[in-house]
Amino acid sequence: MQQIETWMFEQGMPVPALMEKAALQIAQKLQQLYPLAQSPKAGILVGPGHNGGDGLVVARELTLQGYQVKVLMPLLRLKSLTQSHANYAKALGIAWGESAADFEDCDFWVDGLFGIGLTRPLTGAIANYVNELNQLPIPGVSIDLPSGLHTDTGEVLGAAVQAQRSFCLGLWKRAYFQDEALPYCGQTDLLEIGIPGAAINAILGQFYPVQLLTPTQAMQTLPLPRPPVTHKYQQGHGLFICGSQQYAGGAILTALGARASGVGMVTIAVPESLKALIHAQCPEALVMGCPETASGAIAALANPDLSPYTAIALGPGLTLQSGLLVERVLPANCPLIIDADGLNQIAKRELLPRLAQRSAPTILTPHLGEFKGLFPEIDESDRIHAVQIAAQLSQTIVLLKGAKTAIASPEGQTWIIKNSTPALARGGSGDVLTGLMGGLLAQNAVATWVERVAAAAWWHAQAGLFAVGDRTELGVDAFHLSQALIPTLAQWLNQANSPN
Repeated sequence: MQQIETWMFEQGMPVPALMEKAALQIAQKLQQLYPLAQSPKAGILVGPGHNGGDGLVVARELTLQGYQVKVLMPLLRLKSLTQSHANYAKALGIAWGESAADFEDCDFWVDGLFGIGLTRPLTGAIANYVNELNQLPIPGVSIDLPSGLHTDTGEVLGAAVQAQRSFCLGLWKRAYFQDEALPYCGQTDLLEIGIPGAAINAILGQFYPVQLLTPTQAMQTLPLPRPPVTHKYQQGHGLFICGSQQYAGGAILTALGARASGVGMVTIAVPESLKALIHAQCPEALVMGCPETASGAIAALANPDLSPYTAIALGPGLTLQSGLLVERVLPANCPLIIDADGLNQIAKRELLPRLAQRSAPTILTPHLGEFKGLFPEIDESDRIHAVQIAAQLSQTIVLLKGAKTAIASPEGQTWIIKNSTPALARGGSGDVLTGLMGGLLAQNAVATWVERVAAAAWWHAQAGLFAVGDRTELGVDAFHLSQALIPTLAQWLNQANSPN
C-alpha cells in the first residue's frame, strides 16, 4: 500500500488531496456510527505523521458538522502537512487536551496516532497514553490500523490501541488476518479512497499474491448449475476414509458434509463394526467395512482399488492406531485431502517429502497445532507467510484453519477467508469441512484446485455464521453446522438471483 501511494504521488496525485479523500470518508462513516444527536463529543488522538494528519482533518470535519471535538497530541514534532492541519484546527477553536483523562467525557475517540508502517515498539509516555485510553469506557476507532500493531505480522509492538472498530484505507493490511492482532482490531471496515487499478497493477502486476475470497468468487467456483442431462457417476465419486470405534462421529459428520456438497456418489470407509451405524445415518452412502485393529481403528482398506474415485479424503476420527492408510492412498490419481489423524500420521512417519511426488493435487488441512507438527521449522507467527512457505515446501495446497483461514498453493496463490465465527471452535467442525471439500473436489469445475478448496472453506464459514443466527455462538455443534450448509447456499443463490 505504501508503494502504491508512492506511485500515485509520483504520477502527480497531491498528498493533501489523498489525505482529504481518506479523512472525509472516515468522517462520514463516524457520523453514521455516532450521530451528532446521540454522540456529540469526540476525541481525536493525533500522531506526528500522515495518520495524524488524517485525524486532524477528521477533527476539522466533525467540528464543522457541530461536534464538540477535543484533540490530544502527545508528540509535538509533526510532519509539515500534519502541522498545517494542526494550525488550522487551532484557528477553528478546536480544544486541545493534555492527557488521556481529557477524553473521559467524550462519546467516542479516534486513534490517529501511527497507523501502518510502525516497526519500533511503543514505550514510555506514548505507551502510557495508549494504555490509559484503552481503559476508557468509550468506543475507540482506529484509522487504517490500531496504533502499535505491526502492519504485516500483527505483532503488538510494546502497547497497542484496543479499538472497537478499525477503518482500513484502500487495501487490506495483512495484520487484519493475523491471530495476534484480532483482539485489537474490533469490527473492521474497508474504506475506498479512490485507489485506481493502474496503481495497484503497477506494483503488484496481474498476479495478486494474497486475496480475500469474495462471495461472488466462491459461488462461481461451485459446481453450479448442473448440466440438464447427467447421472450420478458424472457428478463425482468421493471416498472418505474415517472413523473408529472411539470416534465414530467423525465418520458420520464427514459423510454429512459430503452429502451437502452434491457429489454424485459417496463411499465411506470405516471399521467393519461401524457399518450398520453409518448406514443408519447416511442411507444413500456406500459403506466399505474395513478390517480393524484391536482398538477399533481401520487396519487396512477392504478394497485396494482406488481407480473409481474422483477425490479421496482421509483422516477424521482415524486415531493413530489405524494402519498405514496415508501410504496406501498416496498413489491415487485424484485429489487427496488429508486431515486430522491423517496429518498426524504424516508427521509421525515423516511422509511429507512423498507428497510432492504425487501426480494429483494434495490438500493438507491442519489447525495450528497440527501445522507445527508438520512444519516445525516454519515460524507460524505470520500465518499468511507460514502457509505460503508450507505450500511451497510440501508442494501441496495447505489450508491453515483459524479465525481467518488461509489457503495457499505451491504456485504462490493465497486466499483468505475473512468472515467466520468462533462458534466453529467445537469438535467435529473440521470433519464437516473435510466431507464438504472432498465432495466438491470430486465434481467437475472450471476453477483451479486452490480456488475450489477456498470455496469449501468459505461455504463452511458461512454456514457457521448462518447457524449462529438461529442458535447463537454456543449452540452451533457440528451436526447443526452440517444441517446449515444447504440453507446457507440457498440464501446466497437467492441473493445472487434477486433482481435487486
